[in-house]
Amino acid sequence: MFNLILFGPPGSGKGTQSEKLIAKYGLKHLSTGDLLRNEISQKTSLGQAAQNFMDQGQLVPDEVVIGMISSALDANPEAQGFLFDGFPRTSAQAEALDKLLELKKTPIAVMLALDVSEEELVKRLVKRGETSGRSDDNNESVIRARIMEYHNKTTAVADHYKAFDKVVLVKGEGSVDDIFTRLCKEIDARN
Repeated sequence: MFNLILFGPPGSGKGTQSEKLIAKYGLKHLSTGDLLRNEISQKTSLGQAAQNFMDQGQLVPDEVVIGMISSALDANPEAQGFLFDGFPRTSAQAEALDKLLELKKTPIAVMLALDVSEEELVKRLVKRGETSGRSDDNNESVIRARIMEYHNKTTAVADHYKAFDKVVLVKGEGSVDDIFTRLCKEIDARN
């Protein structure tokens, strides 16, 4: 089983590349947002616990999210591996995820981080904002604040995986196919 974390700031192409990687490698996409919505809609005990926190305006605790990830892993024994999207976001979450995956004997193989210049990100997001209708994509100062927030929050996660020599920066500029080829090269070297 091959597990990877795909990282990148808003506008880096994570969504586009995730779809292509999932299709090529038979990975199961694990988005914590999707997991939360699914558990809540299914009215599972984890979903109800998450809903209670959210109803009080609180963040869902890491242990609840890790429980949901554990359930998703167990529910997909046929998966070739998992692509983690939007998780972990803190070093504590990275440690908790590592412990869970160690118990399941399927560690993170690599964290691929799409490296895109801030100017390119701004350009992409402004362009996306023209067609998507997303209000957070058509204000340059909001876009720059989102990029700064991403870097502030994810540095600790990258540092965590760097300690295990699992972080690879991948140039996230160029054509979609060129970027995909670079990502595949890194996966194939470890798979």
